[in-house]
Amino acid sequence: MITNNPSINRKQELPLKDDTSGIFLKVMISIAVFLFAVTLAGVLSINSMLNAWNESILGSVTVQVMPVNSADQKKAKQETMDHLQKTIEFLKKVPEVEHVRALNDQQLAKLLQPWLGDGIEIENLPTPKLIDVKLKSGAEINFAKLAEQLAAVSPLASVDNHKLWLNKLIKFADGLKMLALSILFLVVAITSGAIFYTTQANLGVHRYIIEILHIMGAKDTYVAQQYARQDAWIGFVGGCIGLAFAIPTIFMIAGLADQIEGGIISDAKLSWLSWLAIACLPLLSAMTAMGTAYYTVKKTLEKMM
Repeated sequence: MITNNPSINRKQELPLKDDTSGIFLKVMISIAVFLFAVTLAGVLSINSMLNAWNESILGSVTVQVMPVNSADQKKAKQETMDHLQKTIEFLKKVPEVEHVRALNDQQLAKLLQPWLGDGIEIENLPTPKLIDVKLKSGAEINFAKLAEQLAAVSPLASVDNHKLWLNKLIKFADGLKMLALSILFLVVAITSGAIFYTTQANLGVHRYIIEILHIMGAKDTYVAQQYARQDAWIGFVGGCIGLAFAIPTIFMIAGLADQIEGGIISDAKLSWLSWLAIACLPLLSAMTAMGTAYYTVKKTLEKMM
């Protein structure tokens, strides 16, 4: 029996290594892993960006104090600072607030730099004073009530709730993520389909050899294991080739994103766990190819023999 003879088991009676379909599969898997890696990097980057937004933006509120309009600039500046101080003192007493910090002129100039350029003399501009308010973790605040209380403390103060516009960005990012996940599913489905039909065609080519193996006592499992081992190796090599092209592409896209100064996508970063997941794609492609080949051979031989 072939299955009981170790010397025969170590051989590969089917000439799978010389089959040209292996080259086709290797190219298909390389392209699939390349697309999968780049798309997966996009999904993981979007997740990190959403998490950063939730931690930094959704947990904070910006309060602005408009400058006093007066011909006497010195007096107007002093009155503006008085309103700013009263607003800060009020915000510190709000139970949901954890930290209050007024932005200085240098920080305001940095925020306005993308629009007004370098060399801004912020003290000579009628810019509002900004207060960064950090909320406590899990705190829910009534923004309408807070706005009324601020107006009572200082008519020049107003609150900016980031949730109103950020929720639209989050929905847009979620849409991109769903689109990327759909692409990942299609890549896996198309690759598995290519392995399935290529393996079926290969079984037809080697039908007579398989019949001889069956006469000698080989079972379907024995034949399926040979195909599974061969396709696993093809999947791993193709995955490594695709990953080798994908990693420079990911870095190139990240470099282009970094050129967008002050952009909201600056929080889209890949952690070391994300890179580890991307690096494991050749193993995933090998396992996918192996499982698909084994299943295809078993099911096809049950109908053929």
